[in-house]
Amino acid sequence: MNWAALSTAEPDLADTVEQRFGAFTHHVLATLRKDGSPRTSGIEVRFLDGELWLGMMPGSLKALDLRRDPRFALQANPGAGTDMGGGDVRISGRAVEVGDGVPAKAAYVKEVEPPEPFHLFRTELTEVTRTYVEDDTYLVVQVWKPGVPVRTLKRT
Repeated sequence: MNWAALSTAEPDLADTVEQRFGAFTHHVLATLRKDGSPRTSGIEVRFLDGELWLGMMPGSLKALDLRRDPRFALQANPGAGTDMGGGDVRISGRAVEVGDGVPAKAAYVKEVEPPEPFHLFRTELTEVTRTYVEDDTYLVVQVWKPGVPVRTLKRT
């Protein structure tokens, strides 16, 4: 499922997640190294034409990781202090590389104007999670998975 599918199924959650990612430029991407251990890297992301895009420098380790194993986790920059307006948001899924000459990559280049050459990955979502504090009392966790409505858990 792509970003448009989440936006259609759960528009409020999708809007909150986009706002959290839009609040800052740099976020944290987790990929898997050749030996299976985790690697975290800084990344800029784009929500464009119903997709969540990950753009990377040519030959970057995170791009090579995703070519080898497409699983990723992405966490929005929490910002300064502990305010985290909108909560903590994370996206998990698989990244699919988009090659040169593909219309979607050309549209991305036209809109974003990234330095070239670069790797571009379209994401397929497997989970979106938002965690926040409600009324200074409850820790609220919202979890969305494709084909299933958002599940909300509250605890004190």
